[in-house]
Amino acid sequence: MASMHVVCLPRLSRVAVCGGTHGNEMSGIYLVKELLKARKKVMEDEEEKPVSVMLVLSNPRAVQQCRRYIDTDLNRCFTHATLSGPMSDTTPYEIIRSRELNTMLGPKGSPGAVDLVCDLHNTTANMGLCLISYSDCDWICLHIFRHLQRQMPDVPLRYIHFDVSNKESYSLDSVGKHGFAMEIGPQPHGVVRSNVYTAMKAGVQHMLDWVSFFNSGNVSEGGFVDVFTMVKRFDYPRDSETHDITAAVHPQLQDRDFCLLHPEDPLFQTFSGETLRYKGKEPLYPFFINECAYYEKGIALSLARKRRVMIPAIRVQTEQEEQSNEQRFTSEEEE
Repeated sequence: MASMHVVCLPRLSRVAVCGGTHGNEMSGIYLVKELLKARKKVMEDEEEKPVSVMLVLSNPRAVQQCRRYIDTDLNRCFTHATLSGPMSDTTPYEIIRSRELNTMLGPKGSPGAVDLVCDLHNTTANMGLCLISYSDCDWICLHIFRHLQRQMPDVPLRYIHFDVSNKESYSLDSVGKHGFAMEIGPQPHGVVRSNVYTAMKAGVQHMLDWVSFFNSGNVSEGGFVDVFTMVKRFDYPRDSETHDITAAVHPQLQDRDFCLLHPEDPLFQTFSGETLRYKGKEPLYPFFINECAYYEKGIALSLARKRRVMIPAIRVQTEQEEQSNEQRFTSEEEE
């Protein structure tokens, strides 16, 4: 029997929806532009819904040139070290932009940071719609995921957990108090596919609907969700001298994201035709299989363990509970 205890969490008053962190991932770019064009209607909706939505084109220079980035990957620029490091005349554009975004949406780890960041991405891998988060116990993100599962039964949905500390978390979504990347594919970079765009648009709307539901004082019932925690990555086989890749993802593995990979299953096929097999000791779930943008990062695919997580029922704190918590924190600081 599940516990009937209800966890009370702070209101989500400020939400940021970001697109174009990678300038050639087109669904999020066009969705944010569309929402910006309809800002008047969005503002009218905000009068009825207890949430403020910020719409952000994260990397405008890369968007303008339809490139993943200008100097360096913006979605790796939000670690504590990068955000607080020295600046000079030769500082890459994306590091400068990460400071601007941290000022706009953060500062990261501070009480003034936005309550929730949803950063929109596309992948060339056959992953459906995934929420990617640094926490497997962020009840806000997990409840949003569960809501999307219920509202979008025809779309494959997964929750991916990267087990990285807040200090070392590197992506834009880590700037908010809560945050996740909404990753949808397959879609080639530099291309927009109507079905992928439509799924992203629906996902964002359902997310905002849930935030309004939560802020209105309703209880979100607890339950179970499956969480995929990333445990390892594989590079492509490479020539020891030239470092050129010598094999591609095996045809039996290609496009089979989140299909269990067992020891001795085909992993790569060399350009001379040899099959290279998975030598791990346990079955794991592959994802980001043959992602185009990860060739430069030396990643052919990632592997995850799946486990079922129990999430509690939650509701928004009342004003009295918020004041009580503020007084308690003040007393603890004085002690």
